[in-house]
Amino acid sequence: MSGALRAPVLEGVAGWVPPRVVANDELPAHWQTDDTWVRRRTGIGTRHWVDEGTSTGDLALEAAKGALAMAGAPLVDTVLVATSTPDHPMPAMAPVLASRLGLGGVAAFDVSAVCSGFVYGLATAAGMIAGGLAERVLLVAADVYSTLVSPDDRGAGVVFADGAGAVVLRAGGQGEPGSLLAFDLGSDGAGHDMITVPAGGARDRAEPGRYGPVDRHFRMSGREVFQHAVTRMTESSRAVLKTAGWAVEDVDRVVAHQANARIISAVGTRLSIPDDRIVSNIERVGNTGAASIPLALAHAVERGEVRAGERVLLTAFGGGFTWGSVAMVWPDLPSA
Repeated sequence: MSGALRAPVLEGVAGWVPPRVVANDELPAHWQTDDTWVRRRTGIGTRHWVDEGTSTGDLALEAAKGALAMAGAPLVDTVLVATSTPDHPMPAMAPVLASRLGLGGVAAFDVSAVCSGFVYGLATAAGMIAGGLAERVLLVAADVYSTLVSPDDRGAGVVFADGAGAVVLRAGGQGEPGSLLAFDLGSDGAGHDMITVPAGGARDRAEPGRYGPVDRHFRMSGREVFQHAVTRMTESSRAVLKTAGWAVEDVDRVVAHQANARIISAVGTRLSIPDDRIVSNIERVGNTGAASIPLALAHAVERGEVRAGERVLLTAFGGGFTWGSVAMVWPDLPSA
């Protein structure tokens, strides 16, 4: 595409969740919850948890296969994996996934931005395509948060779940149907301890005796995170709309990180987006971390909730803190 500005164009999307469904009335008895309690606080009715022996990489593989199939099984030259629950501290998951898919010799690396990972992955893919470093990128976002949550943490336990979502992006022209038009990314490390797994990294070894087994579980300051998430996703959404040259009224669909139904609703309210334009599947699958946006998109395609030519806003917030948004025009994809 010499002589033309290159842009990433979406040509396939798919999601995958493990088969084990956990309804609210099946949650651990010592959490002392019921369906009404959980739905009122989170909007979640069911979630999917992996069985023992199933890993993030297994979910990523299935989502990747689905996205590649929708795109017509093209050859890709770059594989990106966004996750904060990798199968191992090293190596990165992307090279292993590429190998399992039979993609030898491709560029492959991981993106770590917690629940913002998918949006950061899209921006990374866009930069590689624009710079001529990639022609076609497979981006997979996958997390198995059920393996990180403490069995005694009711607050996180009712929310977090396991899943994967994948997209295929090819080099195309700016303004082409399916093209990603604008990005906004940001971070604030001052909030690093509000969403965290304290132990398990190099700091653990650097300060012997500081951390115990409980520190290997996920921790989140729920109330503080709620306010930061709503504020940052709202601000980022406005910034990316300005870059894209869109007014709020131009947006046909909003897909926010599926953190909590109340957070999603609050972002929509602050942006003055009608409820019928907000795509959500949190009631069915819970908070699947970095996978939540592509998984919601895949489910929206299955249900016919997003149509070719619609202007779509993606926005996310995650640990770090990190946040980001993307403006794109939805392509005419094959049926899922």
